[in-house]
This record gives sequence, C-alpha cells and structure tokens, in this order.
Amino acid sequence: MFETMQVAMPDGAMTGARRAGTAGRALIFVHGVGSTAAVWDAQLAAFGGEYRALAIELRGNGALADPDPSLISREGFAADVLAVADAAGVDRFTIVGCSLGGVVAFELWKRAPQRIEAMLIVGSFARYPNAQAYADGVKAAAREAGDMASFAAVRAPKLGLTPERTRATIEQMACKSIPCYLASTQATWTGDYRDVLPSISVPVLVAWGERDTIAPRALSEEIVAGIPGARSVEIPGAGHVANADAPARFNDELRAFLEATAS
Repeated sequence: MFETMQVAMPDGAMTGARRAGTAGRALIFVHGVGSTAAVWDAQLAAFGGEYRALAIELRGNGALADPDPSLISREGFAADVLAVADAAGVDRFTIVGCSLGGVVAFELWKRAPQRIEAMLIVGSFARYPNAQAYADGVKAAAREAGDMASFAAVRAPKLGLTPERTRATIEQMACKSIPCYLASTQATWTGDYRDVLPSISVPVLVAWGERDTIAPRALSEEIVAGIPGARSVEIPGAGHVANADAPARFNDELRAFLEATAS
C-alpha cells in the first residue's frame, strides 16, 4: 500500500496524493478526468524506490470529498499540484500527465514554470478538436445515465480496454459525482494551449497509445511540433491511458526519459 496525504485548499476544495519514496528526484503524476490517482499505481511501485513519486488526487475526482463544482477548473487543478508539492517539500519536479494531466501540465507552465524540470505528456492535447461540442456530448451522456456507475459502464467499454482495465476504469469513474464530473469534463476538453507550447523550455517527451481513439497520434504530434526540442514515442498496444494499459513499456520509456534528463 502507498502512503496517502490530503491538503485542504484555501478555496475550500480538497486535494492530496498517493505517494511512494522519500528521497531522490521528484515525480508528480496527474490523472485524467475519468481516473483517480490509483491509475498511477504501477508507476508508484516502479519508481518509488529511486524517486519521490506523488500521484495527485485532483479536486472533485471522487477519491476525496467532493467540492462545490464551481471550484473545479484548470487553474484549480494546477493549484492542487502546487499545494501537494509544497506540502511534500518538493520544489522542482518532473510532471507526468495523462489526458487531463497533460492539460494541467500546460496550465502549470503558465502559472509556475520555475517549478517544472521536465514533462512527459501522454494521451493529451494542446487543443481538442470541436472541443465544446465534444464536452457537451460527454456531459449529455453522463446526465442521461443518471449516476456515474451507470455512465462508467457505458463509457469504459468504448476505450478499447482489457476486461481487467475496464473493471478498474469503471470503479474509478463510479466514485465521482455527476456534478463534479460535468465540471471536470468542461475543464478538461475546452482549453487552448497552442500559444503556450513555444515557451516551454524544459525537456518534453510526448507519448500516445497505439490504440488511443480519444487523443490519437495527430494531437500528440501537434504538441511535439509546438515545443522546441520535444520528442515523441508510441506505446504499442495501449489505448488512451497508456501508463495503465501497457505499464511495463510505459515505465521503460519514462525511465529512459528520466535518465536522459538527469542533471
């Protein structure tokens, strides 16, 4: 089991983290809108012996107390990461973000670039195509389902997952509330960070799952094209959440990236 921590935010929201390791370079993992911090357990297990590894529990994701949905925003998510880093005594860190986690990384770069030493972005985007229409469609489906367990049972099988991963995804989605999920969905898909990309001056690796239909290769390539010196890699056999779909291969890529960017 991993150690857990909670942080009360000034605006009344709760954030926190699952963490492993107490020494070494700091890694902060940020989950997607349909996940909780538990989606990074394979990474905490693999890297906690050599690094200070923290998997953030973003506000409103269901693993902690649900906040007022009006407190859920990309800016609030970025504040969560910084608050957990501060509480853990972490000054600078490598951020590893999946989907929404990649969006949070870009928001963090706008807010506190001095805190970031490197980024690994997986299954994410700088701007989602037809973003508002896509978000509206997801929100309508969640409302129609009536509760998150029912919605998760419909949405998770569309992600191309193994039966085990489908069960885990449904469990993580089901712990969220409909109002918080709707607010998180709006925050996830509607940002535009294309003008931020050229300013990113730390090492960046952009990864995508071979079978990811939600954030396919073209969206990762747009990120790579926008960030000077960014590199890219495909994770074979993985879908949208490549770190959980193909953890061994993802961990190999992350480890190689960390070794290449060690100071």
